[in-house]
Amino acid sequence: MAKTGVMVCGHGSRDPDAIREFASVAAGIRARLAGCRVESGFLEFARPVIADGLDKLRAAGHHHILAVPGMLLAAGHVKNDIPSVLRAYEQRHPQVRIEYARELTVTAKLLMASAERIGEVLGDSGGKLHDTLLLVVGRGASDPDANANVCKVTRMLWEGLGFGWGETCYSGVTFPLVAPALEHAARLGFRRIVVFPYFLFTGVLVKRIYAAADEAAARHPHLDIIKAPYLADHPLVLDTFAERVREIGGGGNRMNCKLCKYREQLPGFTDEVGLPQQSHHHHVEGIGTGGGDGHHHSHDGGHDHGHHHPYPHADHPLGPRWRRGR
Repeated sequence: MAKTGVMVCGHGSRDPDAIREFASVAAGIRARLAGCRVESGFLEFARPVIADGLDKLRAAGHHHILAVPGMLLAAGHVKNDIPSVLRAYEQRHPQVRIEYARELTVTAKLLMASAERIGEVLGDSGGKLHDTLLLVVGRGASDPDANANVCKVTRMLWEGLGFGWGETCYSGVTFPLVAPALEHAARLGFRRIVVFPYFLFTGVLVKRIYAAADEAAARHPHLDIIKAPYLADHPLVLDTFAERVREIGGGGNRMNCKLCKYREQLPGFTDEVGLPQQSHHHHVEGIGTGGGDGHHHSHDGGHDHGHHHPYPHADHPLGPRWRRGR
C-alpha cells in the first residue's frame, strides 16, 4: 500500500516575513498531523516550489499525496494554478497519485479566529461597538464568488460582534480598493474604523493595506483608525487546515462550485464557462526571496500576469486604475 504524504501549497511572496509566516503555519499543520510527513512549497516568488516538496515526498516513498491549498478562498490560484501544477507533476510521475483538498473557505472556526484578531486591538475599548465601523479587506480576485465570500465574512463579523456598520473592500484586481473604501467610510460619521485584513500572511499587499490606513488617519485626524492583525498561525486556522486534509479520506472534500464562474453562467462572466484549467505562474516559479533572474512582477492594482481572461470591470473608477491614477 502506498505511503501517504501531505503537501501544503502556498502562494509565495517576495517578502521574507511572509515566507517565515508560511513556514510557521506549515509547522503548525505538521504538528496536527502526527505520523504524516508534511512538506510545503510555493506557486511563485519563493523556494522551494511545489514540485520540490512533491519530489521530497516521492523520494521518501510517499506515492499517495494529499495536497492542501494554503489559501483562504477559492479563486484562480486554487481552481486553476495549483491543480495545473499538481496534474503536470502526476503526468511526469505516473506512479504518484495526488488528491487535492478544498480551500479553507468561510467557517465558524475562521470567523472565531477573525473575531479574536479584531479583539486584540479593541482591548478594553470593546464592548459596545455602535460607534465603530468594521472594514474587512479581502485579497481581491477576478472570481466574483471568492469576492462575495469576503462580503460574507464582513456581515458575519459585523452582526456577530455588534459593529455600528460594516464595509468590504479589496487589495487589488476588483473594487472598491482600500483607499477609496476608507474615504467612503470616513464620511459615514463613525468615531472609529477597524481595518481587518482577511489574509493568512503578511506581504506586499497587507503592508499596503496598513499604509493606506495610516494615510487615511493622517487625512482624518478626528477618526480613530485601528489596524487589526491578519489571521497568520492562529490555532483555529491550523485546526482548519488539518481538517481539510482529513476530509479527503472521509469523502467530504468538495468545493462549493454552485457559483463558480467556470461552471455556471454568472452576470458579466458568461464567456468564462468551460475555460481550460491552466497555470499562469510558470514564468515566476521560484523567483523572489530565494534569488532569481530579476523578472519584475508588480502587484500594483492586482495580480494579472497578462494571460488571464480579461476582468469585465477592469476600468471601474474605484478599482486598480483608480489607484494608479492617484
